[in-house]
Amino acid sequence: MKLISRANQYADRIAILAHGQTHTYGKLLDESGQLACLLLGDSSDLDEERIAFMVPPGYDYVRVQWAIWRAGGIAVPLCLTYPLPSLAYVLQDTGARTIIVARLYADLLQDYARENELRFLILEDLLPVAKKPLPDITSGRRAMILYTSGTTNLPKGVVSTHGNLEAQIAMLVDAWEWSADDRILCILPLHHVHGIVNVIGCALWCGASVVFQPKFDPQSVFRSFREDSLTLFMAVPTIYYKLIAYFDQLSPEEQESLTSSMQAFRLMVSGSAALPVSVMERWQVLSGHRLLERYGMTEMGMAISNPYHGERRPGHIGQALPGVTVRLVDENNLVVPDGDAGEIQVKALMYSTNIGRNLMQPGRHLRKTAGSRPETLRFLMMGITGSWGVAQ
Repeated sequence: MKLISRANQYADRIAILAHGQTHTYGKLLDESGQLACLLLGDSSDLDEERIAFMVPPGYDYVRVQWAIWRAGGIAVPLCLTYPLPSLAYVLQDTGARTIIVARLYADLLQDYARENELRFLILEDLLPVAKKPLPDITSGRRAMILYTSGTTNLPKGVVSTHGNLEAQIAMLVDAWEWSADDRILCILPLHHVHGIVNVIGCALWCGASVVFQPKFDPQSVFRSFREDSLTLFMAVPTIYYKLIAYFDQLSPEEQESLTSSMQAFRLMVSGSAALPVSVMERWQVLSGHRLLERYGMTEMGMAISNPYHGERRPGHIGQALPGVTVRLVDENNLVVPDGDAGEIQVKALMYSTNIGRNLMQPGRHLRKTAGSRPETLRFLMMGITGSWGVAQ
């Protein structure tokens, strides 16, 4: 597993800052390994057993995620704000037989776990066990199940392999020029790609540091901007809107101090929803940054992005990221002429081939076109319309 092997290079560096504490890569490797041994029990490999977990953002979240992967399991992060029926839907749909929870969420799921004869582990109660060899995790092994938002129907589970995740992360690290010197604030929910891959995955891939805040609060975010030596920030448009509203209420002296702090960042990104041009323009005035807008989906991760270097055009999601092919097609699945609108379709190594019901069966929701090798055939139908912008 490349994420783990790479982390060994950065053992003495700070991986995570949360709740006033710092945690090195070496500590994360050691303690996730201990938890992986506990999850294995008498087994040598979880062999893609689905392990659901409900843990607040921070060091323990990453420790549990890595432990599941290192033991050979499939990580199923649960939304912290879901009511029990929504959580039960995910648990039943994935077939998870083990749940790991922070004590904070024990009361919510304990009775359900008992009634359904699930293994129920409260993180704070777990004690170290004897070390044992961990399984070798290849890129083809399945790693994670995330759920779509369910806008038009029930949420769909999306299964990603370690290879899918590695391709997504490596692509973004290259496109956005991540390095070990970076430090990013994470305020995003950790049951979606944006926070898991774009923030945590990219940072820990290259030896950078993640600063966690448990929930969004404008005052705390701006305090972190001033005090935590951040270089990157990623958020959704609503968060930028709320930060702007808070900024506009500050005194001129406080605004000047914050603007100076934000100008020291190297990159700020917006995604997960369309960025209003007015928000983009206002943020540029107060921060000195033209937000980089990108586009992705749970089913594929990121596919399209405005450039790190070069023009970032308001109202445009950008160009295909490296290794991604994008085309626009009509209702007959034929490529439309330049200038015409069409359905956006994407193909790349990083998207999942397991979507929807029967999660462990491959090939859901993919359209194949003739004339290429099987691994290059598949286009993901995104279900939205787009058109190519005119170069300026």
